[in-house]
Amino acid sequence: MRRNITAGVLMALALLVPAAPAAAHAAAPGLDATCQTVERKLFTDIRKLITIDLDTATDTEIRVVANQIQAAAKADALPVLPGAIQEALDGTAEELKAFLKTGALSAWKVDLRVSVTRTLNNAGPKVKAGAQDVLKDGGTDVMLTWLNEGLYAARALDCAAQPSPSASITSSPSPSTTTSVKPSTSPSTTTTAEPTPSPSTSSSAPGTGGSLPITGSSTGTVAAIGGAL
Repeated sequence: MRRNITAGVLMALALLVPAAPAAAHAAAPGLDATCQTVERKLFTDIRKLITIDLDTATDTEIRVVANQIQAAAKADALPVLPGAIQEALDGTAEELKAFLKTGALSAWKVDLRVSVTRTLNNAGPKVKAGAQDVLKDGGTDVMLTWLNEGLYAARALDCAAQPSPSASITSSPSPSTTTSVKPSTSPSTTTTAEPTPSPSTSSSAPGTGGSLPITGSSTGTVAAIGGAL
């Protein structure tokens, strides 16, 4: 009876509190790939979650550990381990025990390698060099240390080597010296004057054939000559 009560309590813990305190937790702030200060998290050491003797543990105790590992793997956004351990949880107690002995750590190591490879995205020279060295080594402890510590140290060096925004602004040429044009201050000098039409002095009166009419004393002289003739 007492064993049944203990099994029930362990099952409740597995369902209600699947994540162990050692699961991914917040650490000191660090820099992301864009050199912005963010709250970084530590990848969980899955090995530390297996605190029982798998050979002598009860089926319920094994399932509690399996649920804790799955919760930690999901918090770390691991691509392989969460699905693999769920498949083991769906199997028999012996299959789950065998998976926790070997399969869980193998899947976790693959996940660590994938996570290290992800750090190469938009990485600076220090991060690229560090990640490539870690991938060449391939050790579980080496990869875990890189993800939790080495990555942020290398990224800080890359961000410190970048030019500050204020320096790039002061070194750029002033737009006013190349794009602005000073408007003319004397527009009247370029304005074309309209020609003033002058009245014609050679126009003839209509109906005269181009000759002026004879008037005055000249008319009387002509009449006298005509009468003599």
